[in-house]
Amino acid sequence: MSALDQRKERGALAGRRLYLCTPDRPDLAKFVASCIAGGVDVVQLRDKTLEARPLLRRAALVRDVCSNLGVPFILNDRPDLALEVGADGVHVGQEDAPPSLARRILGPFAVVGLSTHAPAELDAAEVEPVDYISAGPVVETPTKPGRAGTGVDYASLAVTRSNALRRPVFVTGGVTPATVPALAASGVRHFVVVRWLTHASDPRAAARALRVAIDAALSSAQT
Repeated sequence: MSALDQRKERGALAGRRLYLCTPDRPDLAKFVASCIAGGVDVVQLRDKTLEARPLLRRAALVRDVCSNLGVPFILNDRPDLALEVGADGVHVGQEDAPPSLARRILGPFAVVGLSTHAPAELDAAEVEPVDYISAGPVVETPTKPGRAGTGVDYASLAVTRSNALRRPVFVTGGVTPATVPALAASGVRHFVVVRWLTHASDPRAAARALRVAIDAALSSAQT
């Protein structure tokens, strides 16, 4: 098996549906564990305020929770810190370290993800050494201040373009049990969630409600 095939096998996210993106918070380890218990199967720590050393300490907490529960742990923005903490991978944006650099830092077996927001960025992503892309935000969201929503049509385009590459697309922006059916009907199969869980009084129950909605919508889409 080639190194590329090994990377795809280890980093395969095609069967994972519910991707939590969370900032740091006082109950970080408990929160992440609760979300995973409810159905989250990928976790990203995304915090724009922490300096490197505090971020490493918080990332180590999430890494341990995810490792114990069999869920990939992705660190946002910083391939160097992802390497240091032993994350499963890194997610980078259009203004962050390029995916090619992240791949060189983390090696052939890590997961590398890339944010996209427009068709031209999909064009560029086709030749990048990434395991998945994100598309969105479908609707404007406070987690991406100043960025207009891309709409469902862009998410559908990203899915269509990426299917040929066997590269999953995780769609962001306003994912809730109420919005999942329309997203699934447009072809979306992988969902990134932030506020539905980070603002929930019972994260496990909120994750379970979202996962049930996703599974039901995808089951309907296949029939």
